[in-house]
Amino acid sequence: MDEFIKLLDPSLNYIEHITKDKKCIITVESNRKDAICPYCGMASSKKHSMYKKEFQDLPIQDNQVIILIRNRKMFCINPECSHKTFSERFDFIQYKARKTERLIKKILGISSRLSSVAASTMLKSDTVEVSKSTICRMIKKNASGSR
Repeated sequence: MDEFIKLLDPSLNYIEHITKDKKCIITVESNRKDAICPYCGMASSKKHSMYKKEFQDLPIQDNQVIILIRNRKMFCINPECSHKTFSERFDFIQYKARKTERLIKKILGISSRLSSVAASTMLKSDTVEVSKSTICRMIKKNASGSR
């Protein structure tokens, strides 16, 4: 399982996983010493707190995959920065997103060939939780170049 997590991001460590009711919940945490402040770009190793962030990834063997990351909140050590704290961020998921970039790519690929209703039905049969309205929002966001 650790190899799978390293494919998502080498800076993640696999902690544990449980499989229950067609869901595989994988717990991970960062192995980085520092996190980069997204507001000023300065690295910080001064931890403020930790919280759990949950998001969906590509399914594995007909199981929905939920990744639960123990995400760090850090103090920004730059006195000139407009923010005192920030959350650690990762390239595989957009800020505040509920799905990984690779899952969004799969959803957009399928929905480009089907209606949003048919795409949602097909994806749900593949254990991906996504509604037709979420697909429409993703298509609009992708068309506007927000990605």
